[in-house]
Amino acid sequence: MIRSVAVLGAGVMGAQIAAHVANAGVPAVLLDVTSEAAAEGLKRARALKPDPFFTPDTWKLITTASFDQGMARLADADWIIEAIVERLDVKQALLARVDQARRPGSIVSSNTSGIPIHALAEGRSDDFRRHWLGTHFFNPPRYLHLLEIIPTAETSRAVIDSVTSFADHHLGKGVVIAKDSPNFIGNHLALAGVVPLLSLVAAGEYTIEEIDAMTGPAIGRPKSATFRTLDLAGVDILVHVIRNLNERLPDENARARFVLPAFVDQMLAKGLIGEKAGQGFYKRVKGSDGESEILTLDHETMEYRPRKSVKLPSLDSASAIADTGERIKTLFNGSDRVGRFLRSTLAPALVYAAQVTPDIAFSPDDVDRVMRWGFGWELGPFETADAIGIERVIEAAREVDGDLLASGVPPIWRPALESNRTGPDKAGHDVRLRDGEVPPAAADLQILRAAKERSKVVKKNPGASLVDLGDGVLAVEFHSKMNAIGGDTIQMLQAGVREAERNFAALVVGNEAVHFSAGANLMLVLLEAQEENWDELDLMVRTFQQTTMALRYAGVPVIVAPAGLTLGGGCEIALHADRVQIAGETYLGLVEVGVGLIPAGGGTKEMVARAAEQMLPGASDLLPPVQRAFETIGFAKTSASGPDAIRIGYLRPVDAVTMNRDRLLSDAKTRALERVREGYTAPVRRTAIPVGGEGVAATLKLGVHLAWRAGRISDHDKLIGRKLATIMTGGNLPHAAMVSEQHLLDLEREAFLSLLTEPKTRERIQHTLKTGKPLRN
Repeated sequence: MIRSVAVLGAGVMGAQIAAHVANAGVPAVLLDVTSEAAAEGLKRARALKPDPFFTPDTWKLITTASFDQGMARLADADWIIEAIVERLDVKQALLARVDQARRPGSIVSSNTSGIPIHALAEGRSDDFRRHWLGTHFFNPPRYLHLLEIIPTAETSRAVIDSVTSFADHHLGKGVVIAKDSPNFIGNHLALAGVVPLLSLVAAGEYTIEEIDAMTGPAIGRPKSATFRTLDLAGVDILVHVIRNLNERLPDENARARFVLPAFVDQMLAKGLIGEKAGQGFYKRVKGSDGESEILTLDHETMEYRPRKSVKLPSLDSASAIADTGERIKTLFNGSDRVGRFLRSTLAPALVYAAQVTPDIAFSPDDVDRVMRWGFGWELGPFETADAIGIERVIEAAREVDGDLLASGVPPIWRPALESNRTGPDKAGHDVRLRDGEVPPAAADLQILRAAKERSKVVKKNPGASLVDLGDGVLAVEFHSKMNAIGGDTIQMLQAGVREAERNFAALVVGNEAVHFSAGANLMLVLLEAQEENWDELDLMVRTFQQTTMALRYAGVPVIVAPAGLTLGGGCEIALHADRVQIAGETYLGLVEVGVGLIPAGGGTKEMVARAAEQMLPGASDLLPPVQRAFETIGFAKTSASGPDAIRIGYLRPVDAVTMNRDRLLSDAKTRALERVREGYTAPVRRTAIPVGGEGVAATLKLGVHLAWRAGRISDHDKLIGRKLATIMTGGNLPHAAMVSEQHLLDLEREAFLSLLTEPKTRERIQHTLKTGKPLRN
């Protein structure tokens, strides 16, 4: 059991690793050469964006010290992580000191990205070597799912299992066991694909802008594509890793793949190393109009020039193909500039991955997981080859570089190719290594996907499905665009409650998409408002309120499992669960004020009721808890994480956090069954919720007025704030009183509909739909 962690090295990675350990609720000690360097490392981490910490107070779980002061504290650490400078001799010297200070049985690992793990442990004690391994986190550690674990021949199986379990359950990592090879799996394969792209730029065959257009979302890669990613990672890091591969790979032909064009060394010499220097392949400057402008490096002159527009029509037409594999295949086989580029670069990279996989990984599945989890690829190398067709990939690679296949087809593909020889497709272009995507890494991960693959869909419409998760638990899965909540979603939520009450023991509401729900279908709301279909809008809001109340008072426990964006109506669904099982990376909030509205799916009502429940026994002043709830809604506060949603007050202490997104629904199912065993009964409907009346309303409205007078909010913000204050104090009541939930729901609905009549609310909605950003008007 790992209950305490020490991190050696307070640099960018070390401090962020300590931060994420703290996110898991585990105390960490962060050491560096001096106590000042350690404290400064923690200070830098606290200032980083995106924030490495889940909540504003998480950093308090970290203490700092110098190596000299803190070495004795290593005896208390269950896991010691080395994350200092990438030099073998310096690391070995520090690890010798660790060997003397640690207690027998404690785990020691290195975050090195490329130094041989076995070499670092040379000369260490037997117990040290049995408890020694590599743990390669990806930057930033909080946000990137991947952790490569690299054992040596001497590492105890129990140590591997212990670190794997802790990383999975407590740090939320997707763990891949890698072989102790140069730069392990991820960096090796990622940079094998990057070097040829740099060479194409050096040869003047493609511009930086063109390559980024062809290597981003078009082929299922992040928006940062190639060169923006290199700027973020650091050109200096790129050079270091490439040189390491060139020096350490055992095969001469493989080493030849890792030679950088001369202009990259020139970039390094001139300090053009990327984001941390403010300039790399791209540079952001202020234009003559004061607006920010991004320039591109001219690799010949080493000067920056305006970005060039990219005219590649096939990319535009392929963007309409939703399936990533089909889109890649279409682009790959095109006869245009994009097709030629992909056949000359992607095909050899896929063949190389197939060739080296036996040397760096234990399975093709692991390779695909590494590239998905560590680099944000939608499809890993083997999934991509399957999408195109293995023989088509081989054919294209052979046309580019015949020597690449001098030793024949990579052995990892041969069984699939041989088995296809007797099939109907003699050409073999559609030969695949596996059917479908890479499978889940364990049986209790991605259980919704597994249930659907077992044909356990009970009912379905375009917006949502009912899926039997087994063991008496039914799930409602959203699958509209951004999982926006419309009529189909509401219909299936209602059907889910009815079906669960009839034939199941519990209900889970969740999905395995990136985002739980971006909220209500604003386009539909706007269109109805523009047509002045007020009766239809009234019915829509009433129906959503009835649905959230049905979840709240269902005859079976309802567990809502949010992750990613959980905004507006998505947040309101979570607020009405019996219990919430929230992913660590969840950004949850009632954000309706940003589009000129107020929460009307029961969200405002629920925040009022919870504010009253927060009052201490014997207390009579409603203002403090109501004011906190008022500010939460009025400022459209959104949580920075799952634990932050509890801190803000959207969730309760009985709700729980799952660190690993892939096991969220498994944990939700477990929690649902626990509630069944605990003897769940539906809660009694609330008919007497304390509200403050005019006395509390006057204070809230005074705050709104003062903010308006100070210029901090607009006229329209003032209108919204006053309406919100009226709802949260029970309506126009002359004094404190008790009201029912339905009374608050009616107030919500009336305010929502009245705000939709306001032109400025419609302007906000239109702006958000167009830009994805709020409008201050």
